[in-house]
Amino acid sequence: MDQTPIIATRGLDLWYGASQALHSVDMDIPEKKVTALIGPSGCGKSTFLKTLDRMNDLVPGIKITGSVTYRGQEIYDPQVDVTWLRKQVGMVFQKPNPFPMSIYDNIAYGPRTHGVRGKAELDDIVEKSLRGAAIWDEVKDRLKKSALSLSGGQQQRVCIARALAVEPDVLLMDEATSALDPISTSKIEDLISDLKEKYTIIIVTHNMQQATRVSDKCAFFLLGELIEFADTTQLFSVPKDKRTEDYITGRFG
Repeated sequence: MDQTPIIATRGLDLWYGASQALHSVDMDIPEKKVTALIGPSGCGKSTFLKTLDRMNDLVPGIKITGSVTYRGQEIYDPQVDVTWLRKQVGMVFQKPNPFPMSIYDNIAYGPRTHGVRGKAELDDIVEKSLRGAAIWDEVKDRLKKSALSLSGGQQQRVCIARALAVEPDVLLMDEATSALDPISTSKIEDLISDLKEKYTIIIVTHNMQQATRVSDKCAFFLLGELIEFADTTQLFSVPKDKRTEDYITGRFG
């Protein structure tokens, strides 16, 4: 590695009840790069993503062993404050999920939760976050309107702005464009390329073209195992594992 990874996993195993969903995953995720997780449905990509901000804590009957560190700190240590962790590691979901409140209040929600109260400061955060998510010009005149009145693509960018508002270090995106039309998808892909100047981004995608367009590193999962993890161009042009090659050339998946 040319740099210290921002997130590292070692021997990461995860079970849902008796069924093992991740098998001994070792991965070093580089800072301020886009890492894509690809693989067929049900192969463990989203499960892996959710271990990184402990979203899986909410699932009953789950068991996780091994190590996940964020900036060298073990995130499954009982001392770790999950609220703090989720401020550092933000998440954008597959379906846009704005809160049923105004666009402004969606963005201000996180900062308020973390104690920001002043109107001027909140105004500033709201504008900066919406600009960061490349949607300010579209919504600046209707900040008091419900976020639910926006199109799907706009809602998803508002959700990205909401994640940015608490100034995370890492942004997780779980199939963040799969419910969107091609134009909205393209806007979000452009946005991902801009955001990596400031953030580390990890995306789960079913779309291999998307992985090649936006990611620097790519991880191929199959049946809960990390088969291959490499620079994206290398993984797609000269995969080391036959199973990776079969998947990216469409022999299965």
